[in-house]
Amino acid sequence: MLNLLITGNIAMIVTFFIRLKTLPPQVPLFYSRPWGENQLADTWMVFLIPVLLDFLFIVNNWLYNKFFNGNQLIKSIFGFLNMLLIVGFTFIFIRIILLIT
Repeated sequence: MLNLLITGNIAMIVTFFIRLKTLPPQVPLFYSRPWGENQLADTWMVFLIPVLLDFLFIVNNWLYNKFFNGNQLIKSIFGFLNMLLIVGFTFIFIRIILLIT
């Protein structure tokens, strides 16, 4: 699972650097806010997505090891959740970068 996380992080970083020259100074990051200026954030804030992904991955693994160590059903659930987080966050990051460039 750690290999998938590293691959997702590398995919996000490579996508960012490939499109770096065409990135605007602000990106639409906060889609839950009303349309317009409220959705925009500085370009560097797009890296909140991979930071949040890594944090959630670490917390999930810590929770499993602390409270559910050895339970195969819970291990499968946490593994599926981690995989869903990695794929989802990577897709969202890449989609935002590709939409604005």
